Amino acid sequence: MAYQDPMDALGDRTRRAIGEIAGELPVSRPAVSQHLRVLKEAGLVTERRDGTRRIYRVDPDGVGSLRAYFDEFWNEALAAFKEAAEDERRNG
Repeated sequence: MAYQDPMDALGDRTRRAIGEIAGELPVSRPAVSQHLRVLKEAGLVTERRDGTRRIYRVDPDGVGSLRAYFDEFWNEALAAFKEAAEDERRNG
């Protein structure tokens, strides 16, 4: 199952925990690889091969897209709240 939506990719608790990489993850190495693949497919991390290892980094563009989404979401929500409050004030 491919995750193209960054929100879906971040929705999984294990993938969020991987963002805070610790020495003792509660999942197997194949599971970690699977979660990293999902984050890569969603555009949230990039991958670079170094011999037999794969080095993952946060993709600023992918995270920037999420930030832009949330900025727009909150701008619209706050504007709607302000409009509702002003209507209530006018209409008592």
